[in-house]
Amino acid sequence: MRDLVEQFGPLWGSVLGIAQILGFAILLLLTLAFILLFDRKVWAAVMMRKGPNVVGPFGLFQSFADFLKFVFKEIVIPAAANKTVFVIAPILTLVLAFVTWAVVPLAPGWVISDMNVGILYLLAISSLGVYGIIMGGWASNSKYPFLGALRSAAQMVSYEVSIGFVIVTVLLLVGSLNLTQIVNHQSAGLWDWHGFSFIGALMHGGSPIKIAMAFVTGIVMFMMMWIFFISALAETNRPPFDLPEAESELVAGYQVEYSATLYLLFMVGEYLNIVLMCAMISILFLGGWNLPWGAVTNPYIGFLVLYSKIWFVFFLFAMVKAFVPRYRYDQLMRIGWKVFLPTTLVAVAVVGANVTFFGG
Repeated sequence: MRDLVEQFGPLWGSVLGIAQILGFAILLLLTLAFILLFDRKVWAAVMMRKGPNVVGPFGLFQSFADFLKFVFKEIVIPAAANKTVFVIAPILTLVLAFVTWAVVPLAPGWVISDMNVGILYLLAISSLGVYGIIMGGWASNSKYPFLGALRSAAQMVSYEVSIGFVIVTVLLLVGSLNLTQIVNHQSAGLWDWHGFSFIGALMHGGSPIKIAMAFVTGIVMFMMMWIFFISALAETNRPPFDLPEAESELVAGYQVEYSATLYLLFMVGEYLNIVLMCAMISILFLGGWNLPWGAVTNPYIGFLVLYSKIWFVFFLFAMVKAFVPRYRYDQLMRIGWKVFLPTTLVAVAVVGANVTFFGG
């Protein structure tokens, strides 16, 4: 927005900046509508069903019909609930889910705020998302929502730790907290993408020790990509880690007492976070808007490439939901603290040693 103000003046620069943000928000909401339909279609296909296929051609308008249904339903607030906090909780969840996208670049030069500490901003805002769920569970004044909120708080904190250390390994390789520079660092091709850098390690020259260390680092980064993927499932309450809303135990967890528009806000916030995690995997490990054979400088082509990668990663999310059984809560915590935490700590040490002694 600062560039727009400098180019068009305070008035029109601000108007164009607001229009840019609104256009981005509309794009996100339309993406959510079709990605939710895609989620249901994948789940149905795995079970050999058709899924939504009535509203519109091939069921394409199903998400819009669901949106209208939620909007026109009556908002019911339990008599014993803390009404103010009950209403604020889903609004807070939605707002925090939207503002995290401010630093996510969609293509070369296409970003609302290209700040140098974009990763820190993302970690700071995403860690606040748990407050909306805790507030919703507590304000409902019911045991199932409260238990779901407690589970969610513990789960998010547990897996944010491993996500943070995985991101540190990427930052060590790039030397920057700026998401655009992280994408540019992977511009040479597939062999330079952080998730597949072990391929590039065998292509670059140097001493045998340097090549071996680069290959080990590449294997470590490949593992980090999948640890980030699994942690993202837990962080966003996706199956098989949807314990905060486990219907067999807690009916619907922290969402039990919510209906109509307030429930819709929780749902939109949750899916915004899911798509954000898909975008982060694409940016951190899959080259962002770069193609497997080289860099992309055209913003329109770059946007289509990154958008396609986001859909591919979400397809993996949907497939995991379709055929992986739900974990027990003790298994979930054990993976986070006893497996992912020590593994990511060792990974940080290995990548740090490679960058320090061999220059990455």
